[in-house]
Amino acid sequence: MPGYTRRVSTGAPGTRAGSSRWVALVSALRPRQWVKNLLVVAVPLASGQFLERSTILSTLLAFVAFCAASSAVYLTNDILDREADRRHPVKRHRAIPAGLVPIPVAATVAGLLALAACIVPALLGTPGLSLLVLAYLCLQAVYVFWAKHQPVLDLASVAAGFVLRAVAGGVASGIPISTWFLTVTAASAMFVVAGKRYSELVTHGHEGGTRHGLREYSEGYLRFVWGVSVGIAVVFYGLWAAELGNGGSAMWARLSVVPFVLLLLRYARDVDAGTAEAPEDLVWGDRVLQALGLIWAAMFALQVLS
Repeated sequence: MPGYTRRVSTGAPGTRAGSSRWVALVSALRPRQWVKNLLVVAVPLASGQFLERSTILSTLLAFVAFCAASSAVYLTNDILDREADRRHPVKRHRAIPAGLVPIPVAATVAGLLALAACIVPALLGTPGLSLLVLAYLCLQAVYVFWAKHQPVLDLASVAAGFVLRAVAGGVASGIPISTWFLTVTAASAMFVVAGKRYSELVTHGHEGGTRHGLREYSEGYLRFVWGVSVGIAVVFYGLWAAELGNGGSAMWARLSVVPFVLLLLRYARDVDAGTAEAPEDLVWGDRVLQALGLIWAAMFALQVLS
């Protein structure tokens, strides 16, 4: 017919639906949060052995293993909390609560990722890393099924997850881990977790969010926790920085205390404003925080290389 143009489909509906499902599944793995797993680099970097080929490969293996393990935990958590998440203004858009990823698919992928994270390191000659990943998954299982609803224990469980990530780099590479380093990591992790809970509380209130454990906290108590945590982190970072001198010059390590403290203060400002509910979004979106992090990393690297 004159003037009639037939519209031609550029792709099969099934293909487009399949592609959308894959995209949704990838988003359910929360790749933006994999930045947390960069903690595995800390011990090899501080030891000065990070540039050795064997250390690079071992650290990369630890990073991939924890990305797989943490994504398995995120999938499991989203499956269990899907009904509550559908009432949350932000979490309802996640792939599983939104119904974009079928529950059997998400559960299967979570199981495969957890299995691979535990088995692959052992097959590649790093059984210690496999045991550490298994410990991480057991800890997260306790958190997901019980501790997340218990005040204080929920903070400790999440903070312990960060510590295990930091330890993983040393275990995978066979590098001794400083006590000061563990203390700084634990205190900094508790600060981040308490700040996250504080932001959730001031944003959603005791009844508005999806965490029942928030009902057991007050703003004053969470302020106290992250205030104490920051103090411990700063004191023990100073001790760790002095230790990095190894009997020689510790100038850069001591100077790195300045950007480290400024990093904590900048993050504390975001916590106080109630905008630290998603720490990974702050890391990706705050340019000043990124600049301070780069300055700190540069000073740290100069100390290690000097």
